Amino acid sequence: MAAATGMIMLAALAILTPSARGLDRADFPPGFLFGVATSAYQIEGAYLEDGKGLSNWDVFTHTQPRRIKDGRNGDIADDHYHRYMEDVEIIHSLGVNSYRFSISWARILPRGQLGGVNSAGIAFYDRLITALLQKGIEPFVTLHHFDMPQELETRYGSWLGAGIREEFGYYADVCFKAFGDRVRFWTTFNEPNMFAKFAYMLGNYPPARCSPPFGTCNSGNSRREPYVAAHNMLLSHAAAVENYKKNYQVKPTDILPL
Repeated sequence: MAAATGMIMLAALAILTPSARGLDRADFPPGFLFGVATSAYQIEGAYLEDGKGLSNWDVFTHTQPRRIKDGRNGDIADDHYHRYMEDVEIIHSLGVNSYRFSISWARILPRGQLGGVNSAGIAFYDRLITALLQKGIEPFVTLHHFDMPQELETRYGSWLGAGIREEFGYYADVCFKAFGDRVRFWTTFNEPNMFAKFAYMLGNYPPARCSPPFGTCNSGNSRREPYVAAHNMLLSHAAAVENYKKNYQVKPTDILPL
C-alpha cells in the first residue's frame, strides 16, 4: 500500500509540476552555490593527535555514554583528519561547489587563550582549505558547532561565564588571521538557540545542565541558564563580527552570519 501511494504521489507531482522532473544548473542564477555540510566532532576523529586538546564532546561521550543513542563517540568518527583528501574528492564528484565545515576549537587552541596556538591544527585546516579551493569548492567555515576545549567548559561552565566571550573573541581572531585570506564566508555559531536548549534546558548536550520538569541533571537551572548562555553567545557573535568587519573583511560581499 505504501509503495502504491508513493507512486501515485510521484505521478501527481510530475503532472502538476513538470519542471520538477528535470532541473539543471541553467535553472539557477549565475553564482548559485550547491553545497554539503559537516561538523568537526562528527567527522574528524584524531581526537588526541597532533597537539589537539580534549573537547567537551570528547569528555561527554566518554563519561556519559548513556546520553548517546548507541553509546559511541567521535574518537575516530569518519577519520576525516586522515582522509580529508578522499572526502574532498567525494564532494567534488557530487558536482557541488561549496562546503560548510566547522573548525575544532580544541584543535586550534587546546587550552583556550591561556595556552599556545596549535600549529598542527592550523596546518590541517590550511591543507583542507587549499584542497577545496583547488577543486573549485568555496569553503564556508563555522567557528562553533557545539564543541569547545574541555578546559573552557570546566572554567566557565561553557557559555555561562562572561569570560567565555573573550575566549571566543580570541579564537575567532586566530582563525580570521590564519584563514581569512582564503575564506570569504564565516558562521560564528551553528544553531545557538538549539544549543542553548539542548545543553542548558534539556541537558542532552554538554555541559548537560538542566532541572525538573525539563530533565534530570546533576546541576543546572532550565528556566534561567539557557538565556544566560544565549546572551553570552550573542555578545560573542557581535564582537567577532565587529572585529571581522574592521580588520579582515576585504569585500562587502564577505559575510559573517549568526
